[in-house]
Order: sequence, then C-alpha cells, then structure tokens
Amino acid sequence: MAADLGELLVPYMPTIKVPKTGDRVYKDECVFSFDSPESEGGLYVCMNTFLGFGREHVERHYRKTGQSVYMHLKRTIKEVRVATEIPLFALLNPYISGLQQESPSLKNDSSLANLELNCDFNCDDYEYEDEAKLVIFPDHFEIPLPNIEELPALVTIACDAVLSASSAFRKREPDSWEEEPQVSKHARSLRQQDNGVRIPPSGWKCAKCEMRENLWLNLTDGSVLCGKWFFDGSGGNGHALEHYRETNFPLAVRLGTITPDGADVYSFDEEEAVLDPHIAEHLAHFGIDMLQMQKRENGHVDNEVRPRVTEWEVIQESGLKLKAVYGSGYTGIRNLGNSCYLGTTMQVLFSIPEFQRAYVGNLQRIFDYSPLDPSQDFSTQIGISPRMFKALVSKGHPEFSSNRQQDAQEFFLHIINLVERNSAGAENPSDVFRFLVEERIQCCQSRKVRYTQRVDYLMQLPTPIEAATNREELIAYEAKRQEAEENLRTSPEPVRAKIPFTACVQAFTEPENVPDFWSSALQAKSAGIKTSRFASFPEYLVVQIKKFTFGVDWVPKKLDVSIDMPDFLDLSRLRATGLQAGEEELPDLTPPIVLPEDTRAPEIDESAVMQLAEMGFPLEACRKAVYYTGNMGAEMAFNWIIAHMEEPDFAEPLAVPSYSEPGPSSPSQGPSMDSQPPEDSVAILTSMGFSRAQTIRALKATNSNLERALDWIFTHPDSEEESEAVSDMADTEPNDNAFSNANMNSDSTLSPDLDPTGPRIKDGPGRKYSLFAFISHMGTSTMSGHYVCHIKKEGRWVIYNDHKVCLSERPPKDLGYIYFYHRLSCS
Repeated sequence: MAADLGELLVPYMPTIKVPKTGDRVYKDECVFSFDSPESEGGLYVCMNTFLGFGREHVERHYRKTGQSVYMHLKRTIKEVRVATEIPLFALLNPYISGLQQESPSLKNDSSLANLELNCDFNCDDYEYEDEAKLVIFPDHFEIPLPNIEELPALVTIACDAVLSASSAFRKREPDSWEEEPQVSKHARSLRQQDNGVRIPPSGWKCAKCEMRENLWLNLTDGSVLCGKWFFDGSGGNGHALEHYRETNFPLAVRLGTITPDGADVYSFDEEEAVLDPHIAEHLAHFGIDMLQMQKRENGHVDNEVRPRVTEWEVIQESGLKLKAVYGSGYTGIRNLGNSCYLGTTMQVLFSIPEFQRAYVGNLQRIFDYSPLDPSQDFSTQIGISPRMFKALVSKGHPEFSSNRQQDAQEFFLHIINLVERNSAGAENPSDVFRFLVEERIQCCQSRKVRYTQRVDYLMQLPTPIEAATNREELIAYEAKRQEAEENLRTSPEPVRAKIPFTACVQAFTEPENVPDFWSSALQAKSAGIKTSRFASFPEYLVVQIKKFTFGVDWVPKKLDVSIDMPDFLDLSRLRATGLQAGEEELPDLTPPIVLPEDTRAPEIDESAVMQLAEMGFPLEACRKAVYYTGNMGAEMAFNWIIAHMEEPDFAEPLAVPSYSEPGPSSPSQGPSMDSQPPEDSVAILTSMGFSRAQTIRALKATNSNLERALDWIFTHPDSEEESEAVSDMADTEPNDNAFSNANMNSDSTLSPDLDPTGPRIKDGPGRKYSLFAFISHMGTSTMSGHYVCHIKKEGRWVIYNDHKVCLSERPPKDLGYIYFYHRLSCS
C-alpha cells in the first residue's frame, strides 16, 4: 500500500508545499463562501496555496490553477444541548439568502444551518469529531490521514504543518497593530460555581494582597485577584495566575473594562486575550448587569441604576419583546470584537439596490473572474463573512486593522474609497452618494467673491447646544452636577439636550471664518468668510450629526443630544446659486512665494558625516546624505546612501538648491498648480523609502511642507497604489467642515462638466428625501461603545444589532449618529 500511495502522489509532489512561517492557512473558512469544516461538504485546503474552498468552489480552483491535491477537513458535532428560548441567528453575511438565490446548490445546503448552530447556540456540553484526508482531483481519490508510514516524508510533513497551523486570522500581519482575539474554547462550556458571590460596583482589592489595580475577576468562582507585575514593579503580584494554577479555572475578566458591549477577557489556559460570547451571562452570575453599566470619563465604572432609561436601552430597544426576522436582507453580521462599526455600515450599504446589483447580482461573474488568491480580492470579499472581509479592507490602515472600536463615519468614507478604486471599468455603486459642493468665499474688505466646486459624500450637521429647547433644565442640571462633584455626592440624573433639527440646519448655513485668508483683490491677508451649498443633489444623502467633540482637557467626548430628525427632508433652499448679479469675482491670483530671510547654506551635522565617512563612503556623499535627510541622524543618512550609491553623481560635491527668481509673469501669481515640489524635498522623502510618485503627491498636497508631507504619507498608506485617475477621487480624512470634505485632495476648482474624466455626478431636480436608515452609537466616545442600525424595509423598521435582526417597535430616530435618506422620485 505504501508503494501504491507513493507512486500515486509522485506526479503531484512538485505542487505540494510545506507552510512556512508567515504563510496563511485558510483551514477555517472558504475564501468564496461560508463553508467551513462543520459544513456538510467540509472544507478543502489547497496543498499549494493553502487557500480553503467549500465543495462548490474547489472545482473552480482546480480548473483555474490545475492544482490537484487538497486536504479535506470535516468536523462533526457529536453531542449538543441547546438552551431553550434562545433563537439561532445566522451570523453570516447580510445576503446569504441572496447567495442561495444565485447559487442553486446552496438552496438546500444544510451546512448553513450547521454554521448557524455552531455560531450562536448556548450549550453546556458538546463534542467534536474531526476527520482529515487528502483528495486528488479530478478523480476525487481519497487518502485518509494520518498515514505517516504509507505517505512520502514530504507529504507527511506538509500535512502535519497544515493541521497544526494556526488559523489564517490568528497570525499578526506585518502592518497590523493588534492581533485579532479569538473566541475562547472555554466560553461555551464554562461551569460557574453557585457560591453566592456578588461583585460590588467599586472598592475592589485583591483577595490575597492589598492591590487595588490590575484586578481580575475569575469567571468560575468569582475571586478577585491581581494580575502580573510589569517590568517596573507595578501592576500586581500575579495572584490571578497562581489561582489558575491551583484550580484550573481558565477565564478571568479585567475589572474596570466592563462596558455594555463587552470586556477584556483573558484565558490562562490559552495564554492570550480571548472573546467570550456569553460574557453577559457569566457576569450576571455574579450580580453584574452589563446593560446598566456606563463608563465615566475618568475611567471608573458606574454600576448605579438610574431612574432615566439609558441611551443603551433606548437605542437597542431593551425591555421590548422584539420579533426576530430572517431571510434575504434580514441576516445579521457577527461581531468580531469591536467590529460593530463595520457591520452596521455594511448592513446599510447592502440595503441599497445599487450595491446589491453590483455585488450580489454579479456573484457568479465575480467568482469566475476572481484572482488566484480570492482572499485579496475586494469584489469577492465584500460578499464573505466579516472576518476575512475585515482583514482585507483594513489592510494597511493603522486604525481599522486594529481590534479597537472605530468611527462608523470614517469607515463609511474608507469603504467608499475602496469601492471607487475597485470599480474601474464596472458599475460604481458609490456613485449614488456623490455630489458637488459649491463653496463661496468672500473677502470682507473688498466684498469680492470666489466660487469653487468639489466632490463630497456626506453632509455634516452641527449640534448647537445653545439652541436646546430645554436650556434652563440643562443649566440647572449642570449646577447640581458641579455641586455634587465638589461635595463628593452622587451626581443628579443626567439631562439630555433637545435640539430642533431646524436649528442644526440653520447652524449649517451660517458663514464660517476662513483662517489665514489671502485676498487676491488686496494682495494681502484679510478677513474672509465661507458658505457651502449643494451644487448637485445625490440619489442617496448621508447626514452625519456632529456629536463628538473635545473637552477642555482634550479628552474626546460625545454630546448627549436628542434631535428630532424628520422622516422627510426638503433641501430646496440649500441649492447653490453660483455668481449672482452685482457680485464681483476675486482676481485669479495665488499668493506670492515668500522667500526665507536666511539664504545661507544650511548647517550639516558634521558628527553624522564623520560616522558615515568612517564606514568608507566618500565624504561628499556623506554630506549629501546628511543634508537630504534633514540632519535626522547617521542611520537615516546611511539608508539614503544605500539607495543612491549607484547614481553617477553620488560622490559629487553637494549643490544646495537656490530659490529661483520669479519668471516673466507677475510676481504675485506665484507657482502654477502643476509646478513640481523642490527636488531637495523630494530627495529627503525618497531617501526614507517612499516612492517618488508618492512623495510628489504628498508634497503637492501639503504645499511642500516636509513635516506635513511625512504625516500625509503615513495617513494615506494606499496612495502609492492609486493611479492618477483614482488619485483625484475621495480621501477619507475627517475634518470640521460642514461637508465631510472627503475629496480634499482633488482639484476643487475643476468643473466636472468640463473634464471628461472628472467625477460622475447623478444630479436631478429632486431635493426632497425620505429617511430609510440610520446608524446609532452608544457610549462616550467613537473609540468605545457599540453601534446598531435601523433600516426601513417593506414599510417597517428593522433593528440590526450584530447577529440579531428583529422588527423594531420604537426606532430611536432622535438618537442616531448617521442618517441615510433616499431622494423621492416625485420631488
């Protein structure tokens, strides 16, 4: 038999690889669908690329690549006790039913039910039975594993490496700041002692010492013990770990991190931070009700039950018996741990027909034309479960690649940016959000004006607290709160500001001052004011309520406001008018070049020069390296030398660029928009490893300011990959303008009508809109808390709270954060 197996595998040996360190092994989920080892058909892992495929998709991969050897993984749940009165929600993609309609083979696929069960049941006892075998295509010849003595050594090593490899999502990406926590293997089967322990809301200390910080609550017996000590001797005496070694009670939660949307959980057995899907139940066992917990701004947790219904309860419609709904468009998205900002945004986007048509409607075409690695294809992953999708869309982004909570508005703009980039030559569903903003700037002295246009994707409404209808009540509450704080008494019941929607629109229309305005009429700095209006109206209007601000101590905080957002919105009076009769335009001149007062040769760090010269590099080259890297040290200069040592003028004397005199045109005109940034500035940034194209874009975007250009590069990590056509599309930097200014890098003076490659605007006469969705945030900051969304479908409101999808009874339209309106066809 051994010889037969060896001979059978000989033709395929060159294609069988052993996973190396850093290789991602997709053995938990299909890169095309929701199939997993628990699915009826199991999962096939390619022994060459280590990509995972469900039964329906493995044939496509074989035909496309010719790769014949796959490891077939099958997991069977042998015994399950499901708790009563707990519905089984599909923790998958919002359009799994749409996938079933597109793919007939999925209509009766029981693997979907298996995966639903595996994701959301609450059981006390279970058992898995795993099966692995090699399968050779196209004949489907099967070789059961393990067959250590019968298989060639290379095949055995490869199989062992695949089976022992961590999940593809457990590996840290080079550009990821944090590792994605996984659900603990103890979470579902954790047994808690019925010992009557109740945890108070404050006054905690270690049961074995007097430590009052870095305390951990063991979720089995309720003991409160200190954590490990840190390198500086602080942090605890390690009593929580000692307790685990004595008892084998595996899970503990860090006190002080418990909020209504989760807590920091650590598994001593697994030796890592983990997720506990049943954390609310485990904490309730010790008398901790997560829904009644609010995190104060000073970092302490407040367990006090207040008479007023909290924001958490209102937005999630807690206490109401909501009816669960299922089917196409009614499927929830699993929270991966602080990923609710992603889930709510994608739920709303995929309730829009243009997004459904672009991705769900083109599903088979997307599958057929996907690249060899579908896990890196945007069109493929936008229809896959959130873990693989999040890994792709957050790649290279310092915030979205982390496991921290993020701002849903920033993520919306980020996704729009990605859709733009990946829609070349195809329908771009994000066109429905795009509109033109007309900005009017007036010089207060000369009274002359300038009109420009730019592209944007959302409207930001200010929240004028001074316009609150309950202002006297707010003033009284603030006085009582300060008095209670000074006398160390319990704070009074909070009062929420009630702001009319009309006041928000009025604040939006108010002129704003333009800092450092240079008047081309006066050819000097002057006072300027700016107003913004709609030059076009989008098919779908996104309105963000500016709830987040900074306190006097620069700590981010959220305004506790209620706004009577209308179901129907009329923006007729916000239509731009253009240059009016009697208005005079500002001259088309740019500020003059300001020459530096000191034109002497710059100082050069001679100590760094000598360090490099001692390594054997030419002295003049060393001087150039130190100069072009801005005297940032020998190490940075060394990198410049390595990158430029092959250049013909490498050892030539340093020639310091001089400022050129103005050309024959008027001195006040300054440089043209197409002028290149100074070459010495380009050299400094390219010496740091950035490409020339990326460097030039950064310098142009920051008026050749080196420090700002460096920041620009780090905040635009994907810019190098953009083509010139795409480089003028939306950027995702948030700002304080009335509109999002998402396209701040585009040429704002360019009229779309005059540029055939310009932005695609779907304008129409209609300026009236109907509310169809809104995203709400609970918590004190965009960096914490929880997001849910409400979407109006088939004439009824539906609440999407992670994987739970229910009919809404009281949609909290006054507490939303981002609102989505659809233009009425008859407006």
